[in-house]
Amino acid sequence: MRGVSQTLAGRVAVLTLDPLSVTEVVRHPAPPDVDGLLQRVWGEATLGARLPNRPDLGDWLLRGGFPEICLTQAVDRPLWFGSYVQTYLERDVRDLLQVGDLGAFGRFVALVAARTGTLLNMTDLARDAGVTAPTVKRWLSVLEASQVVYLLRPFHGNLGKRITKSPKVYLMDPALAGFLMGLQSGEALLGSPTAGALVETAVVAEWVKAFRQSGEPPSLFHWRSTGGLEVDLIVERHGHLYAMEVKATATPAPPHAEALARWLALAGPRARGVLACRIEAPTPLRPGIRAVPWHLAW
Repeated sequence: MRGVSQTLAGRVAVLTLDPLSVTEVVRHPAPPDVDGLLQRVWGEATLGARLPNRPDLGDWLLRGGFPEICLTQAVDRPLWFGSYVQTYLERDVRDLLQVGDLGAFGRFVALVAARTGTLLNMTDLARDAGVTAPTVKRWLSVLEASQVVYLLRPFHGNLGKRITKSPKVYLMDPALAGFLMGLQSGEALLGSPTAGALVETAVVAEWVKAFRQSGEPPSLFHWRSTGGLEVDLIVERHGHLYAMEVKATATPAPPHAEALARWLALAGPRARGVLACRIEAPTPLRPGIRAVPWHLAW
């Protein structure tokens, strides 16, 4: 974009090309639009429905949605991701940023991966990477613009505060995050202390892709109270709020949705809630809340 000599205003369309979504990988004839997906996730008609050819979560976290490594099991994962990091992140992005210290930039990328699914704290990130906060802000803006990371803004009734409050940071591909963390198998990924954050990363990325595939900017947020209550994902649509908590568990229980239930009580009748986890079909969990499969693509 920077190398284009003219603005081309009104004569060019800019499309965002994300890694493959779950619906594309399982070869659904047509991925649902955002409204259709909301109905599938929150609609009562899909209770008990199962997705044929549903993806294995461990394999999805291991190989992700980049087409070559996702669709061809023979592709060597460490070699592919190692080459991607070296050629794209450490060469193309570094040259764009004119980074002189390759070691510092490499540490920064690894630290961002280790923080996927957490609140962004630029001061802590700068300290751990050994650079200044303005440098972190500049580096992060390019990773965001190049679709490596996504910043999930906080939900707030005041639109201005949605911009000024701290976002959560996610890598757009959970397998890249796992690789940068040094996790080399599906079992290691699902058994690691970061399993919850990686599953949350996978779910948030699917919703970002769903909006973009519909040609819309993502209307997605997170929520965190001053007392520490959190809701991982909120979809704002047509005056309604669709809230989602994400857990790595395969045996959801009512206590897993405690924060979600308390948020629904605060949000009022325009809000609905689900718990996304490692189950095979939507099932009731507690009054007004259902548990749904993590992939959200049945």
